[in-house]
Amino acid sequence: MKFHHIGIATEDITITLSKLNKYLNIVETGKIVYDANQDANLCMLKLQEGIEIELISGKVVENIVKKKQYLYHTCYSVKNIDETINNLINDGAFLVREPRKAILFHNNKVAFLMWNLGLIELVEGEE
Repeated sequence: MKFHHIGIATEDITITLSKLNKYLNIVETGKIVYDANQDANLCMLKLQEGIEIELISGKVVENIVKKKQYLYHTCYSVKNIDETINNLINDGAFLVREPRKAILFHNNKVAFLMWNLGLIELVEGEE
């Protein structure tokens, strides 16, 4: 597994992006897209340091935003998502959302698991 990005939950991507632009060295901002498979609006940012941040809004993060818990997930890229899921489950993780295609990652499969590191997202084919 290789670190890919962190996911930040927000009520409004445009407002959050405006605030982040004041404080972070954002060198690349993707388009805000709606992904029906994830039931979320999404936007990728790349910082000068090379770190990527995904902003997420919509029903999928509604409850955690209400609780003001904005750090949503940490994402890792993997070569084989099914094999990695099985390995993590054998190590005590549990599947939160089964693999499905993600528009933001060129229709590569993503899955969410709860693990020792909190909620993690796996993205296949990006390692």
